[in-house]
Amino acid sequence: MQQLTAIPFRTVVMFSLGTVFALLIAAFVIFQARYLLLGPQLYIEPVSSVVQNERQITIAGNARNISRLWLNGRQIYTDQTGMFKEAVILENGYTMVTIRAEDRYGRTTAIEQPLTYVPASVIN
Repeated sequence: MQQLTAIPFRTVVMFSLGTVFALLIAAFVIFQARYLLLGPQLYIEPVSSVVQNERQITIAGNARNISRLWLNGRQIYTDQTGMFKEAVILENGYTMVTIRAEDRYGRTTAIEQPLTYVPASVIN
């Protein structure tokens, strides 16, 4: 029969602490890489109605993990917290408002908001 040799207590403790430390480092790296894994995040505040009586409306929202942001092909900018607010002039009838964001790795996301402009004089 083989005789079992005892593993020194110090070795067990050092191995356990090393394993816990490695797991904490791995969890921290994954936590910090969340934006890299998620890509650009884009949110716009809901528009009160698809049918608008005002020619000029304001599109507002929040963008995270982006390097560039466009509203209908025109580059717009955010504040330090990622908030943006831009005026849009609606054409007569149907207008598609497109907000597109790109991160530094070239990944993009877009939100399209259809709107219809009907002058108040037509409704009354």
